[in-house]
Order: sequence, then structure tokens, then C-alpha cells
Amino acid sequence: MKLAVTYENGTVFQHFGHTEAFKIYQIENGAVVSSQIVPTNGSGHGALAGFLQERGVNALICGGIGGGAKMALADAGIALYGGVTGETDQVVEDLLAGKLAYNPGVECEHHHQGEEHSCGSHADHECHHGNCHS
Repeated sequence: MKLAVTYENGTVFQHFGHTEAFKIYQIENGAVVSSQIVPTNGSGHGALAGFLQERGVNALICGGIGGGAKMALADAGIALYGGVTGETDQVVEDLLAGKLAYNPGVECEHHHQGEEHSCGSHADHECHHGNCHS
């Protein structure tokens, strides 16, 4: 299995559509056997699902993500673990151990240019206790 994590300075990057790199992990028998950091080379939003699909990625861990990107990932057959914060290697270990805290309902809210953009990751501590903001 190949697992991608939105990546910035060793942590989960919080806006899927603006991800400049993914850390892609090769998983075999429930353990990481290799990983590499792969730059997106300017691909954004809708193109990122195809970028991951072309690299054989089966699952994605990320922070915030928009509805269109969620649909593109689903269409590509890529499992999504959104609303995640933390250090990339640790969140992968947490997923493999069955204890990753994520928010299946996470979704960025896009606004018109010049206005605020909210990806919802600021409330992750509440989501982990079942009180998610939708």
C-alpha cells in the first residue's frame, strides 16, 4: 500500500489544495518500508488527486480539504483521513496502529477572493471528542 501525507517541514500541511509536497510511504505487512518526499511542482486543487493516483497512492492523510478535492479522491479510489495535525511520521504510525485521530467530515470552506479561508483544522481537539463543527 502507498500512503501519502500532505507535507511541510515534517508536519501535516493543513490545506490540501495548496500542498507543495507529499511524503509518500510504502507500507508492507503493516509497517513502513520506505518513504520519500515528492514535490507537487505547482499542481493544485483538482490536479492533486490525479497526481496521487499516478503515483499509485491508496490513502491520504491531510489537514483541511475542500469538497471538490474529496470527490476527486473518492473517484480515484483514494481513502481519505482528513482533519489531522501533527508530525508526519507519527501520524502514519498512529494510522498503522489503529489510533489515528481524524475527522471524516472535514471540509474547507472556500470564500470569494480577498476574504477569509477556513479549513477547520483549528478545532481538531474538539473533533477528537465527537463534537465536530460541520
